[in-house]
Amino acid sequence: MGYVENNLMSNEKIIYKAKTHWIIFVVCIFLIFFGSALLASEAAPVGILILLYGFYDLCKALITKYSTELVVTNKRVIAKVGFIRRLTIELNHGKVEGLMIDQSIVGRILDYGTLFIAGTGGQKTPVPMIDSPLKFRKAALEVIDIQQSK
Repeated sequence: MGYVENNLMSNEKIIYKAKTHWIIFVVCIFLIFFGSALLASEAAPVGILILLYGFYDLCKALITKYSTELVVTNKRVIAKVGFIRRLTIELNHGKVEGLMIDQSIVGRILDYGTLFIAGTGGQKTPVPMIDSPLKFRKAALEVIDIQQSK
């Protein structure tokens, strides 16, 4: 069980979950292949450094992938980022002012982007590299609209 499942309120149900996009692994995989290729050449010491950095970056990407939770429930929008150092954003539907998405051209093609959650008070919290951010925003806005029309 993750952070969200352990912190649901009574009668709260998960409506939609978002995941981190696979694009976070591209750089580290490139570094690992490039470093491995350099091991067979005269630049082996440089290859070892690049390979080590690639594995370090892979560990960071894996931690990010498995420690990021982004959920819309019937009562709140919840975002949790981090493993040892944790950042959580939990906004009741009435406190959400907006959900903004920043997508590059590549992000639009591969369907990922940074989601900014804006709550009352003006603070905008970014959650980067979210898979299908438009689907998340649509699900969140639909649930918020239903809750506010009651």
